[in-house]
Amino acid sequence: MAESTGMNFPVTTLKAGKHLIRAEVASTEAQREQGLMFRRELPKNNGMLFVFDRPARSCMWMKNTALPLSVAFIDANGTILNIEKMEPFTLDSHCSKGWIRYALEMNKNWFAKNGIKAGSKISGLP
Repeated sequence: MAESTGMNFPVTTLKAGKHLIRAEVASTEAQREQGLMFRRELPKNNGMLFVFDRPARSCMWMKNTALPLSVAFIDANGTILNIEKMEPFTLDSHCSKGWIRYALEMNKNWFAKNGIKAGSKISGLP
């Protein structure tokens, strides 16, 4: 995780099936609050990984986020519990269907286009 985006987010590489993901890591409260807000684009295989301090049920929303995204809620073992689509600039809550340690935001429909679904594994998680 040596690389930096200039936005104070460290970067790591994750693997979903045969796909490599360049993920910015939001592991502090301030980083999780900022997330992808105010971004105008997200490169094809890039995303934002939210790391939570301990397992919890968690929800995400899109206030001040201009990009249509999909979010995968991931448990401590790297298994995706559910994937939700999120529309820009909404306050709709998109929640995990169980206890998670991670949430991975990617461009909308990225998971479906790449055959990644509930039950799929994400490796390389911190």
